[in-house]
Amino acid sequence: MQKLLGFARADHRRVFAIALPMMISNIAAPLLGLVDTAIIGHLPNSVYLSSVAIGAMVVSFIYLLAVFLRMATTGAIAQAFGADDATEQHQLFTHGILTALFLGIVIIALSPFITSVSLWLVAPDPQLLDYATDYIQIRLWSAPAALTTLICLGVLLGRQDSRRAMWLVIITNFVNVVLDLVLIVGLNMNVKGAAYASLCAEWTTAIVGFYWCRHTLGWQLRKARIVASKLSLFLQANGNIFVRSLTLQLCMAMMTGYAARYGTTIVAANAVLMQFLMLISLGLDGIAYAVEALAGEAKGRSRPNQVRYWCRITLLWSSLFAVGYSLIFWLLGQQIIGLITDLSAVVDTAMRYLPWVVALPLLAHWSYWLDGVFIGLAWSKAMRDTMLLAAITGFIPIWWLSKPLENHGLWLALSGFLIMRAVYQAIWLLRRSRKVV
Repeated sequence: MQKLLGFARADHRRVFAIALPMMISNIAAPLLGLVDTAIIGHLPNSVYLSSVAIGAMVVSFIYLLAVFLRMATTGAIAQAFGADDATEQHQLFTHGILTALFLGIVIIALSPFITSVSLWLVAPDPQLLDYATDYIQIRLWSAPAALTTLICLGVLLGRQDSRRAMWLVIITNFVNVVLDLVLIVGLNMNVKGAAYASLCAEWTTAIVGFYWCRHTLGWQLRKARIVASKLSLFLQANGNIFVRSLTLQLCMAMMTGYAARYGTTIVAANAVLMQFLMLISLGLDGIAYAVEALAGEAKGRSRPNQVRYWCRITLLWSSLFAVGYSLIFWLLGQQIIGLITDLSAVVDTAMRYLPWVVALPLLAHWSYWLDGVFIGLAWSKAMRDTMLLAAITGFIPIWWLSKPLENHGLWLALSGFLIMRAVYQAIWLLRRSRKVV
């Protein structure tokens, strides 16, 4: 049989040549994160787990805001790669690295302010404050490295070099887990040990990623040039995706930040369940990465029919993986929670909210796939506008009306937000389906 589910077998293989390495790496990230959380979760006091959850939420919020660097780079590189324009790829890498380093230095300079404001907003239990402060201030020293890695991932994914992109993610998490064992278990550094482990892992990954991109592109520092007009376009696309990412992370941060008002046990339980959510999003993003690269390349070659073809085949696989995730969480959710923590109060609390996690893959995969389509086609303004609409008409009103449900209300708001994202993105895509190139 030359075709599978209406698509050529060779094209399924091409999708998975990009998606599978990223799925392995992206699934490895939360799986190794489970080890990270489990090490802290098995310490004798839940204060450590709650402090790391809050600190990691703040740092992740900052770094995930900067995911626009990866997204804008992937789409632009994919189109330049499809057009076989080496000069444009060099220029994009130069602008990306300069932007990443500049923003990283700004984050370090503002780290005391970021720490104080973020913890004031979260308002954690006083016994968590010192531990969370230490964690955040240590982690923010890795900002230039973390942002440089985002640029490197964008270059590698845009050029469909997903194997190296996979190894970057694996390197980060492998170094992190090894140092967790040394610093937390071996040297009894608890929260500070977790922070230093992540700091070292992020700098190691940035160095490796920069070397690989430099070699792949044939990039040389002495030939690097800044082109004002192209830098302006690059920053404009990044600005649109920044607003999109800010809106998303504000909604996601509510899951930990506002939950702190319901007590440390709820914070710890949500931290455990967020590992499931990371597994959902990063696994489904494997398919999204494929449509980013393939649709972007097709657009660079001015082939609209190929853009539509890659959209259809990747949507099929996104749907199949979503069903698989839901089945796994339904059948094995209790066992996974038990592996993360043995604190009975946290386990019991997490089990009450597990049904939300079982449903999330089926609700969320549409918006993750559509993000991939929009990135590949360089529709950064559409990404911004649809995200804002979903937050304003989805997350905010549902959360406000469901406050009496407390933590269930937060999960309900998150589910509604994901659905509204998909609805607005689908409407935009259908209206522009004849103008993809």
